Amino acid sequence: MKNKPYIYVIGNEKGGAGKTTCCMHLISGLLYQGYKVGSIDTDSRQGSLTNYLKNRNTYNQKNPDRLVFIPQHFHLTASNEQIIADRENDEKTRFQQAFEQASEVNDYIVIDTPGSHSYLSSLAHSYADTIITPINDSFVDFDVMAKVNEENFSIISPSIYSQMIWEQKMQRASRDRGTIEWVVMRNRLSNLDAMNKRKVGAALEQLAKRISFKLAPGFSERVIFRELFLYGLTLLDLKTANYDKAFSVSHVAARQELRDFLSFLNIKPIW
Repeated sequence: MKNKPYIYVIGNEKGGAGKTTCCMHLISGLLYQGYKVGSIDTDSRQGSLTNYLKNRNTYNQKNPDRLVFIPQHFHLTASNEQIIADRENDEKTRFQQAFEQASEVNDYIVIDTPGSHSYLSSLAHSYADTIITPINDSFVDFDVMAKVNEENFSIISPSIYSQMIWEQKMQRASRDRGTIEWVVMRNRLSNLDAMNKRKVGAALEQLAKRISFKLAPGFSERVIFRELFLYGLTLLDLKTANYDKAFSVSHVAARQELRDFLSFLNIKPIW
């Protein structure tokens, strides 16, 4: 009997936090370690991960002699049912079908979620073994995690997304007695605003103790990630893929950030 795959869910109920970049590089890191990986995109409207993988398939079609790894992928669209209960039942059925199909052959499943609340997103969170939440290094984005005192930056209370994760932890425990680890990833770090970095960092450390998550190293804001999306590539592909742009100091720094992130998750980098 095959062992149950390990489930990563990448989530944050705010757009533009770098979820898809994180998701695709995690998938690539696992594939390069020789694991079989399934991916599920629950962002029925934007489908950023699905678009990333379409670009990746296009790259492979154009470069048959320099192929890159592809996960088994599923893209779930929103239900057309008009009644809320029917819509949720339809979406739950289709999610479970994709999840079961991915579980049959894969060692890991990585699930991307939309930058807003949806039934599919909440359901996906309840299946996680580890939730990874990329968060921009800004108190504007921090608001989705917690309410902060504007005078001394102390935590007033957990916010909507934190509450949703707690609810899905309860759903997971009720369904199979499983537990969910939560990792928050400081993402799109600025190299300029050191004071803001310290304040956001201090608030996150305070919140981590209060609602039990781990802080992971993230990625700085770099042009390379936007460029790679167009090719469907990741930083891990660049030694073997047909990518003709010259390496820069920024590329090297980005690779180190990715190495640190994967190492935090106990995934051995390939370089």
